[in-house]
Amino acid sequence: MSSLLSYALPALGSYAMLSIFFLRRPRLLHTPWAPVFLPRLGAHRAGSGELLENTMEAMENSLAQRSDFLELDCQLTRDGVVVVSHDKNLSRQSGVNRDVGSLDFEELPLYKEELEVYFSPGRFARGSDRHMVSLEDVFQRFPRMPMSVEVKEENEELINKIAGLVRHFDRNEITIWATEKSSVMKKCRAANPEMPFSFTIGGAIWLLLLYYLGLLPFVSIPERFFFCFLPTIINRTYFPFSCSGLNQLAAVISKWLIMRKSLIHHLEQRGVQALWYQGWSRESNRAEEGNRHSQAPSGRKGNSTVVCGVTGGPLEEMRSWLARRGKGEHLRQAPPVGKLRGARGHGRRRS
Repeated sequence: MSSLLSYALPALGSYAMLSIFFLRRPRLLHTPWAPVFLPRLGAHRAGSGELLENTMEAMENSLAQRSDFLELDCQLTRDGVVVVSHDKNLSRQSGVNRDVGSLDFEELPLYKEELEVYFSPGRFARGSDRHMVSLEDVFQRFPRMPMSVEVKEENEELINKIAGLVRHFDRNEITIWATEKSSVMKKCRAANPEMPFSFTIGGAIWLLLLYYLGLLPFVSIPERFFFCFLPTIINRTYFPFSCSGLNQLAAVISKWLIMRKSLIHHLEQRGVQALWYQGWSRESNRAEEGNRHSQAPSGRKGNSTVVCGVTGGPLEEMRSWLARRGKGEHLRQAPPVGKLRGARGHGRRRS
């Protein structure tokens, strides 16, 4: 036994030191993804924090607030139109108890006059535009605006139509596949492998497992985006408890497991961009704690840090919050909507 330990302990120690070394310096082993765009300010459901979700009016406002990308969810109508809608059933959004897939596009009802903001319970959004829109119309209206498109179910027709629209409008580099399910993501990647994609829930769990085992520095990461709920939102969305004490404990444990500075810094060093879904404004301080992880360009820790992106709250408040933390002059003042219709700058993948 003692002889076994004499070999095992030095080996484990060497492995731990190598793992920590490459966790901090991943570019010695991996070529990082070159950023196509920087998702610092995301418009959840196209800007649902201020106006009715997934409407053209909300999208126009999101551009006016200098959002870096739109977060969309898609469903398929009975006549085969890809429509931007978070819910499969229209009850919450319109009061009509019908599935999107049971109606033709022209039959879709108007949104309610007000809708509760998902990540800010008790807060409601209103707007003059109450019409649902097709993904094709969105691509035509905002041709160079980066977007993430979430698919919630294994609907191959929907997935193939989204992939075809992305190709048709030449948006492969600026449209992100997003889904919670690994099985759905597999079909999405098969339909259009040129599009970047984000972590699924299973992928995120695997990422954390590799991180805590010390194996992450030695494993390739095909994902380019890490979209994650803040721990308090994970708690109330996926495993809420009736006891407030258990809720607080679950949030603390989730925060300790997920919001690791070394993990997020490692991902950013490898070109994987992190963005936190959060409410406002009580949870913004928690997001700030998760954002204080990166280094200044000179390699020293300081005020010029690279901050993770945020989404889920009112755009104006999030934009001001990011600007106060040095997130670039492009977020400080929002110009009129009409001046934001042009192309957004974007790069290419490193060879």
